[in-house]
Amino acid sequence: MSELLFYHLERSTLEAVLPQLLEKTLERGWKAVVRASSAERVSSLDAHLWTYRDDAFLPHGSQGEGHEETQQVLLTTGNENPAAANVLFAVDGAGIDGVDTYQRCVLMFDGGDPDAVAAARVHWKAVKDAGHDATYWQQSQAGRWEKKA
Repeated sequence: MSELLFYHLERSTLEAVLPQLLEKTLERGWKAVVRASSAERVSSLDAHLWTYRDDAFLPHGSQGEGHEETQQVLLTTGNENPAAANVLFAVDGAGIDGVDTYQRCVLMFDGGDPDAVAAARVHWKAVKDAGHDATYWQQSQAGRWEKKA
């Protein structure tokens, strides 16, 4: 059974939080899939992960570039897990289909978007009803992550 984490972004953007979480994932020796809702978003995240910090290198590739099965971090719109990644990051309204092929699934949603919040609630109910271990994390006033459920 997969562990699911819901990250409610309120104080930080996805672009600020995602690289940090990907770095922690790689430090554990895990691989990750970042599933976005559009090819344009994949392209935007690809560019961002190369330039988010001057002193960091975050190895990654995008769907369709080839060698998907060898990527430590794969950016995609698809439901495949070609590198047998441990963690799925679902962003910008992307679905969590195939969650059982991962150890951990992180659904990140914008707290300022009522549609994203509503969709996260639907996902929360579905994964809890399916018996998954799910936790809900929200940013505090100071920007720290606090476990709320």
